[in-house]
Amino acid sequence: MTETPNPNIVDADSLTGEMHPIRRVVVALGSNLGERFAALQGAVDALADTPDFFVTGVSPVYETEPVDSPVEDAPKFLNAVVLADTTLPAARLMERALAVEDAFDRERSEVRNAPRTLDVDLIVVGDRRADDDFLRLPHPRAHERAFVLQPWHDLEPDATFPDRGAIADLLAEIDGSGITKRDDLVLEVQ
Repeated sequence: MTETPNPNIVDADSLTGEMHPIRRVVVALGSNLGERFAALQGAVDALADTPDFFVTGVSPVYETEPVDSPVEDAPKFLNAVVLADTTLPAARLMERALAVEDAFDRERSEVRNAPRTLDVDLIVVGDRRADDDFLRLPHPRAHERAFVLQPWHDLEPDATFPDRGAIADLLAEIDGSGITKRDDLVLEVQ
């Protein structure tokens, strides 16, 4: 990422006096059930309304073929990426992502990559690393997904994926044929 905030800069919580580092966050959004665009816009609105979460960019919307879907003829996804700066801990961001999904009737099942009304994935939270059942950072498969890399690249052409390299180089290595930019759909930050 190009402008990772200085980890030595902190934000003091005015009520508790706690110090929290400001982190750059990359969030991927996707929907392939129901009102897809409305779900993405609702997710952007909900993220922008999150205290101590400051949206700094929203990518163009892409329509993409489902990847590894267990459902034959699964509907296409709409995807986008949101960039933000935050002082929130990664676990709290994950809780917020799950709450936003729940608000849009996301049904979870044991079936991986099943169609869904909304997917809110934390891709990168500063330089935070996590590998447990609740939170994995950086996202373990995002560096292989054109539907994450292309919108992120649109926002930050010189961004890098932690431990993987430049987004532009990663994009050059993967198949991007199933992804189409939708200029007729524009997500806005209120």
